[in-house]
Amino acid sequence: MKYLVTGAAGFIGSAVVEKLTEAGNCIIGIDNINDYYDVKLKHARLDRIKNKNFSFIKLDIADRDAVQQLFIDEQFDRVIHLAAQAGIRYSIENPHAYADSNLIGYLNILEGCRHTNVGHLIYASSSSVYGLNAKTPFETSDRVDHPVSLYAATKKSNELMAHTYSHLYDIPTTGLRFFTVYGSWGRPDMAPFIFIKKILDGETIDINNNGDMWRDFTHVDDIVEGVVRIADVIPSKNTSWTVEQGSPATSSAPYAIYNIGHGSPINLMDFVKAIETELGIKAKKKFREMQPADVYQTYADVADLFEATGFKPSVDVKAGVTEFVKWYRDFYHK
Repeated sequence: MKYLVTGAAGFIGSAVVEKLTEAGNCIIGIDNINDYYDVKLKHARLDRIKNKNFSFIKLDIADRDAVQQLFIDEQFDRVIHLAAQAGIRYSIENPHAYADSNLIGYLNILEGCRHTNVGHLIYASSSSVYGLNAKTPFETSDRVDHPVSLYAATKKSNELMAHTYSHLYDIPTTGLRFFTVYGSWGRPDMAPFIFIKKILDGETIDINNNGDMWRDFTHVDDIVEGVVRIADVIPSKNTSWTVEQGSPATSSAPYAIYNIGHGSPINLMDFVKAIETELGIKAKKKFREMQPADVYQTYADVADLFEATGFKPSVDVKAGVTEFVKWYRDFYHK
């Protein structure tokens, strides 16, 4: 298969590229290498991919003409779209970055798929779309109409845009709602990375909502396995589906949505304790109130994913934290 992987220098994107090339697929990876966080880390992720089946192009998905030409030149079988302006709190500070990447850039990818008859578009959504949902676990059959951040709203928009293109142009699309991803080569703006860095540097870590928060921490290896497996599960039309009786995660169009999460949320303080144990260092903690655009709990129901692929995320927090800490110490010589 010939794949386009967007966000190829990213945390999840680079790992997906590595997995796909090892399986013998031909991959074109694109990324704009922006400076939202350390570009040296992004380049290091790309440098670790030593495979003749991988080619990298520096390209911004918001560049309509460049994206259009790429699709025409390369004629992809499948697209795994992971490029996005990430971060929930940053969307409060710089909302326009989210419109450029997550809306305009995403539309450019959809148009590329439409005009070159791509066989399957797999794209990253987010657990953040569940917003104010209080019922747990979060199921893809739940309504997701009340996001609490602009980032979440753009991800919900991506799902709606995908459905439109699936309906109008018969493009098979699959959205994947990722739950709190952590592990080797992780993002420096995310809490697990921040905790490890600050504890090792002797700095104080901020604990939101006074520690009373729950997250469905999911190791990157499980995320990547789910992405690669779901690429082979191409949604088809379901002529018996109706809005009134069907799940919003499926459709009469070739459209599907899945959660990818561990399926067993843990308390934030237990996650911090696992890091402390692995580092052998007690963290200095500052407890504070819930922050804007944050949510109390995330919890994935992954029954649909298992039914479709036979895969259920399995890396537990102890093993995942051990792996992450080892990588961090090795990479940063700590």
